[in-house]
Amino acid sequence: MRKSGILMPIASLPSKQGIGDFGASAYEFAQLIKKSGFKLWQILPLNALGYGNSPYQCYSSKAMDELYINLDMLCDDGLLAGVEEFQDDSTSIQYDEVRVFKNKYLKEAYSNFKPNDEYELFLKNNTWVRRYALFVTLKKQNKMLCWNEWDIELRNPDLIKDEIINQYKDEIEYECFIQYLLLKQWNALREYVNGLGIEIMGDIPFYVGLDSDDVWSNQNQFLLDEEGHPTFVAGVPPDYFSEVGQRWGNPIYNWELMEQESFAFWMDRLEYTSTLFDVVRIDHFRAFDTYWKIPSTCPTAIEGEWIEAPGYKFFDTLFRNYPDMKIVAEDLGMMRPEVYDLRDHYNLMGMRIVQYSWNSRHMSQDRENLLIYTGTHDNEPMRSWFGNMSREEKIKSRQYLRRHGFKQPRIIDSFIEYTLASNARIAILSMVDILNCKIDCRINAPGTVGSPNWEWKMKNHDEFRSRIPTIKRQIQRTKR
Repeated sequence: MRKSGILMPIASLPSKQGIGDFGASAYEFAQLIKKSGFKLWQILPLNALGYGNSPYQCYSSKAMDELYINLDMLCDDGLLAGVEEFQDDSTSIQYDEVRVFKNKYLKEAYSNFKPNDEYELFLKNNTWVRRYALFVTLKKQNKMLCWNEWDIELRNPDLIKDEIINQYKDEIEYECFIQYLLLKQWNALREYVNGLGIEIMGDIPFYVGLDSDDVWSNQNQFLLDEEGHPTFVAGVPPDYFSEVGQRWGNPIYNWELMEQESFAFWMDRLEYTSTLFDVVRIDHFRAFDTYWKIPSTCPTAIEGEWIEAPGYKFFDTLFRNYPDMKIVAEDLGMMRPEVYDLRDHYNLMGMRIVQYSWNSRHMSQDRENLLIYTGTHDNEPMRSWFGNMSREEKIKSRQYLRRHGFKQPRIIDSFIEYTLASNARIAILSMVDILNCKIDCRINAPGTVGSPNWEWKMKNHDEFRSRIPTIKRQIQRTKR
């Protein structure tokens, strides 16, 4: 069945507390996308944000960021007496300020919390939580330095003495409490969204961050030297986004060992992620075929080599263990044919971005097993993309769209309807395109780090609400 979806990060939702979270605004947003006719809501990773506030450079591939806790719901739970509003009309997320604001309330909620059977069951069912809590506690005690810069007795979690753990018992319990709140609020939101007939598509980064509990707890799964520094790092060579490529800096996997262990590290990550979402999008899918291996001494991604990964053995193992897992392959960028062969061998849905594939002379004949996007979080809004076309290309694009029946008053709405009319099984519209946003609403510019990336936030739902009649008609007209 052909259906439509919307791409909107949780963090970008309107909020009275500086950043989108799991509270009332998210529930309202779910109601609005239901009214619009969408059947899928795609979000970005929810993991604990690391370097540059990027959801793809996380302190953990399982732990969620405390910023997503809604404080008003803690009042309902009796853990807080009241909460002030903070940057409630902001259109940009000030991460450090919001973190300070929320932290004081979270500490207060912890002081009022009495562990109960529900909490004990949470800890029993999520054995990773205490290890993560220890990691983030030690990180805070070490001025947020990367774990490979800690004292030697702290670098191997299996060798840390009990007296050190006991010394920070309260801090560790606090971090466990935070993860309990997050999972409780997320599960409630997801249940509500699913109850509206809407699936949630989550996102799992291919690589994990060096400065994470994943690497700290599983050092033999990565190519590290004796001091815990990467010998090789991940990235991609020069491409559309950057002349020097993208040097992400994530440590490269020890695929040889992983294969010997039936990819247990990866299986654990994917199994847990699949409990949080209905569909899982794997970022940088091409690295299951070949990955760009950069010597850690190189300051850019220009130097490196493509190395073959055991993709078929990996997915044979995955689907043998989890035959019903729903996976989408992010197969964008410079690809060799073998990447598509791997994707199609397992009947995985790939992706097409209108901004990359648009041709004002002929229409793409999309295959059905595909997700088509107006743009993703890595693209500029379609309004600025179209604005950057040459005058001749703009004229040809308008003529082409009108000739094929896409005659919306606003050119971006014609592109939206063109996207919805695709043969692709799922058509996803980015919220920045639905709202016809300018370039200042771009979520992320690949190859750059820090502000203003990941900072865009809606002020309120009003503009989206006003767009619903148009979007609903387009979805109905294209039979999605």
